[in-house]
Amino acid sequence: MKKRALNLLVLLCCLSATASAEEYVFSTPPFLAAEQLTAMLDPLVSRLSKETGNDIKLLLPENVDRYTAEILHGNIVIGYESPSLYVNISNVHQAIASVVTAPHETQSKGIIISRPESGISGIEDLKGKKIMIVSRSSAGGFLSQKLTLKEKGIDAEWDCQLSEAADHREENVIISVSVGDVDAGFISENSLHDADQYIAPGSVTAIAETAPLPNWVISVSRNMPQVQKDDIKEALLRLSLDDPAIKALRISAFKSATDADYDIIRDIIE
Repeated sequence: MKKRALNLLVLLCCLSATASAEEYVFSTPPFLAAEQLTAMLDPLVSRLSKETGNDIKLLLPENVDRYTAEILHGNIVIGYESPSLYVNISNVHQAIASVVTAPHETQSKGIIISRPESGISGIEDLKGKKIMIVSRSSAGGFLSQKLTLKEKGIDAEWDCQLSEAADHREENVIISVSVGDVDAGFISENSLHDADQYIAPGSVTAIAETAPLPNWVISVSRNMPQVQKDDIKEALLRLSLDDPAIKALRISAFKSATDADYDIIRDIIE
């Protein structure tokens, strides 16, 4: 009789756990090839599923517009996006954690690059120059530089000749600077050597470091139950440097984040 009661209790516990489990879609905009994104994010999705007890699936939309649409329609419940993209969907999603790129580096900076023989040695030399940016929504490849130039009295949109990189890839900015298609380029500080295999050694140099901005963010639907938000956030913050999920992302950790952390991005965009 006691054994039967114990078995019944175990069964009820299992049913309760099953009933409380939720299915969620995790996604990110396609900033890399699908196979690269899968390799990068699968370990994180698996870890979050295991840690929270939920069934979390990875979805890779074909473009940023589709990603945004799926977020706005409530189909993507957990997102991993750039600061500027987060700001655009923050009416339906909220930040819970942001990337730490290296130990104690909780923000990322941009850099300005040019050719050594360009005659450009500082920010003041950029007026009237042809500059390639990653995209107007890129924190490290435009917004950081835009803020720093503004502080120096230069309006990047009006005082410079801007063009966006093909496919919004930072290596394309570097290559264009290297071959002289443009006078300078805006990229994130961690991307300086992304195109080394395609350019002549020493053909590109960093001339300035620009304003630190918040990093990429993990956001969740504002309609998600608070207990689920807390579970996901706690699971992210527990990930250590040697965890396969962190290694696959090529970051150091996640830290707690709030919507207010991204107000600086809103100010720059406006």
